[in-house]
Amino acid sequence: MCGRFAFYSPAEATAALFGVHGSVDIKPRYNIAPTQDIAAIRNDDKQHRELVVLRWGLVPFWAKDPSIGNRMINARAETVAEKPAYRAAYRHRRCAVLADGFYEWRKEAAGKTPYFITTAGGEPFAFAGLWENWRRKDSDESLQTVTLITTAANEYLSSLHHRMPVILRPDLAGTWLAGGDGALETLVKDCPPLKAWPVDRRVNNARNEGEDLIEPAGDDWAG
Repeated sequence: MCGRFAFYSPAEATAALFGVHGSVDIKPRYNIAPTQDIAAIRNDDKQHRELVVLRWGLVPFWAKDPSIGNRMINARAETVAEKPAYRAAYRHRRCAVLADGFYEWRKEAAGKTPYFITTAGGEPFAFAGLWENWRRKDSDESLQTVTLITTAANEYLSSLHHRMPVILRPDLAGTWLAGGDGALETLVKDCPPLKAWPVDRRVNNARNEGEDLIEPAGDDWAG
């Protein structure tokens, strides 16, 4: 799964890499956790790309209680097209969540060690995601929420963790947003080269924040 990530590049400049011009109130963060607001790109009603803020943890439009989103932070690429919670969004509400890197925890003799994973060149990228618009039936309350799609880890990360998010390069984001059924398979194969290194266990606590969380606490991951 992907349960924590970082996005510290300027949101507007990163969105521009994906062909979007706009602004959102998102500050640089190094320890983004579920239920927090995140920056994403999606197509509007006229199929123009827009930069928006969504809450991490998808709440299906049919849900009675929005707390279900706390458990729906990831959707598996292998089943996302059929699962009742995701299939409508898979067909009609795709998005690209902006990021600079993400964390995974490797099981070791002394416990789980967190690793920070980013592109080999350090460029920002996006996660393939799905979004939903949920409205409470007895009030005007509404939420726009998102889940990140995960797949089997590639060869480089497979010894670190068995799952990884589906990563979108700026030039391939349109393939995902366009809505084709074969897009996930194409994007999984075209994952950019990655690099990873161990970081301090302070990242385990979602209340901790700051650039020091991604500083290396050991050698780069060799794969």
